[in-house]
Amino acid sequence: MNLSDQIREAGVVGAGGAGFPAHVKAASRVDTVIANGAECEPLLHKDFEIMMRHAPEVVEGVRLMMASTGAQRGLVGIKQKNADAITMVTRAAEGKNIGIHTLGDFYPSGDEYILVYEATGRLIPPQGIPLNVGVVVNNVETLLNVARAVRGIPVTRKWITVTGAVRTPVTFAAPIGMSFRDAIAVAGGATAENCGVFVGGVMMGALEFNMDRPVTKTTAGLVVLPADHTLVVRKSKPEKAMHRIGKSACDQCSFCTELCPRYLLGYDVQPHKVMRSLGFTETGEVVWNQYASLCCACGLCTLYACPESLFPKEACDRSKVEMRARGEKWSGKTEVRPHAMYEGRRTPVQQLVKRLGLKTFDRHAEFAGDVAVPGKVVIPLSQHAGAPAVARVKVGQRVREGECIGDIREGALGSQIHSSIGGVVRAVNETIEIEGDDA
Repeated sequence: MNLSDQIREAGVVGAGGAGFPAHVKAASRVDTVIANGAECEPLLHKDFEIMMRHAPEVVEGVRLMMASTGAQRGLVGIKQKNADAITMVTRAAEGKNIGIHTLGDFYPSGDEYILVYEATGRLIPPQGIPLNVGVVVNNVETLLNVARAVRGIPVTRKWITVTGAVRTPVTFAAPIGMSFRDAIAVAGGATAENCGVFVGGVMMGALEFNMDRPVTKTTAGLVVLPADHTLVVRKSKPEKAMHRIGKSACDQCSFCTELCPRYLLGYDVQPHKVMRSLGFTETGEVVWNQYASLCCACGLCTLYACPESLFPKEACDRSKVEMRARGEKWSGKTEVRPHAMYEGRRTPVQQLVKRLGLKTFDRHAEFAGDVAVPGKVVIPLSQHAGAPAVARVKVGQRVREGECIGDIREGALGSQIHSSIGGVVRAVNETIEIEGDDA
C-alpha cells in the first residue's frame, strides 16, 4: 500500500481548517513540500504545542510526503518568535534535507499564497493552488497525522486551543465529536454567563452559540468571548444589515484594499471596489464582483483596516457566491507582482490583537495532556472538503475506538471517518452518535 492509500485509509485531511483530503496531495508530483506552522490566528497555539511535543513526527510526515511526491526539498514555516519550536524542529530535521523558514509575526502569514511566496519566492497564479508552482503545503498537524497513518493510526483526535473568556486557556487533543461544551469544560468553563464561540479563530472562524456542536477534523480552536464583546456583536449582525450599512456609509477611502494581504502580494483584490457592488443593479454588480474573486477571506479589511467599521470581507463573500450562482468566471489580470509596500504594510499580530479588543484574553494556552473521554460523541459524516462520507454502521452496533464508521463515496473526493471512542451507536443520520462504554 502506497502512502496515498495509507493516508486515505487513516482519514487524514487538512487540519489547518480547509479539510482537503491529504491523500490527493500525496499522489501529486512537486519539487517542494512545505509544512505550515505559521498559526497566525490571534490567541491560538495548537500548532506551536504540536511542534514542541511531536517535532520528530511532523518532520517524518514531511519526509514521507517528499518521498511520495518526488520533492527534493522540504521546509517548515515557523514564526521567528516561536524560538523553542524552531529548536525542536531543527533538531528533529537534522540530516534529512528539511529546513526551517522563519516568518514574521504578521497576519496572515499562514495564508498559502503568502507562505509559498515567503518560503520559495514563487507566486501562485491567480485562482491557482500551490501545485501550480510545484509545491505541496500541509499544516503541521496534518503531517503529524500522515506519520501516524503509516503506522496504521487513523485520525480520531483533533488538536485544539480553547481560549478567550475561560478560566484556564488550554491546548489538547480532543476526541473528534466532543461537544464544545465538554471542550470548554476542560478549560475550566467560561468566565461569562452569556458567550459566543468563534470556531477556528476570530478572524476566519464562524460564530457559534450552540455548545452542543461537535469538534471536527478541521476545528483549529474555540475562542470564547462574552456575548457583548464587539466581535460577537459585529459577527451577529444579519448579512442584509451588513450590506445595508456598507451601501450607505462606504466613502471609498480604499484602506481595505491598501492593507489587503493578497492585494499587497500583487493579486487584483480590491474590496473597496467590491463595496460599490452593494449599490448597483445586477449589471453593475458583474463588474465590481470581479475584484472579490481572489479574496482569501482573512477578514483583515473588515476587522482592522476599515475606519468606519464596515464589512468589506462580507461583501466579497457575497460577490463570490453570486458569481458562482451565475456561472461567472474571474477574468482579471494574470500578471502578479508584489506591491512596493508589500513588507511595509504588513499587519503585526499584536497590533491586531489590540485593535480587536483581545489583549486581556491574550494568554498562552498550555498543553493539558490527556483529557477525560466524553460520555458521548457526535461525529459528522461531512467534516472535510468534498462529498460526505457514507455511514457503515447501524444503530445498536458496538464500535471500537479507531474503527472506520464512514466510507468515501464511490469515485468522489472525500475522507473516511473513524470512531473516536469505544461504545454503542445510538443514532445515524448526517452524524453518527456514539455513547461511550463508560457513560
